[in-house]
Amino acid sequence: MNNTDNPFYREMILTKDGSHSLYVPSLDETYHSTNGALQEAEHIFIKDALKWRAINKRALNILEIGFGTGLNALLSLQYAQANNLKLNYYGVEKYPITEQESLLINYADNDGSLKKGFMYLHKVEWGKWNQINKHFSLFKQQADFRFMELEANFFDVVYFDAFGPDVQPDLWTDKVFELIYNSMRRGGVMTTYSVKGIVRRAMKSVGFDVEKIPGPIGKREITRAVKI
Repeated sequence: MNNTDNPFYREMILTKDGSHSLYVPSLDETYHSTNGALQEAEHIFIKDALKWRAINKRALNILEIGFGTGLNALLSLQYAQANNLKLNYYGVEKYPITEQESLLINYADNDGSLKKGFMYLHKVEWGKWNQINKHFSLFKQQADFRFMELEANFFDVVYFDAFGPDVQPDLWTDKVFELIYNSMRRGGVMTTYSVKGIVRRAMKSVGFDVEKIPGPIGKREITRAVKI
């Protein structure tokens, strides 16, 4: 897919921590916090979801809602390698970024091996499981979040990283959260940057135990939801 086919035309931007993100003019929305894409992803999804759930675990299944630039997948791959953890990573994205865009993103520019891994995440085939290395396998599904096909009782960790509820409220509904809830194992955790009341109420309505926890730089609080 190229940008001429994509209603979400994107522009590359630099966030305050020096890492890239993408800006969608039609939505006036960025893929990450302008305070820092890297620090936001590390805090919300790695520290408060993956690391939190990985205690005493040797293998986990991860679902990402909004594969986007591949930053969360890259950081998860890096964490898995550093901690001898096996991850099965399932990313859902309706509008994948182009190969040209992925080549310009600077997340791993200072590490040749990591850069190679990052590019591989974007190059592997959609719609099938791909073994990236001994620690990490990846399945990318190009789909609308509202109509995902997810295995029941499978995921341990969920990164909910869709565009914001003010911009795309139909992605933050009880119907979507019910699909995710049913796909998760008991004890599974989901984190997201939004703490809007309507979002937390939708999560609670399908069975999640929901709490607000401290957020990254520029974001006072975030949401963590657990399937109990």
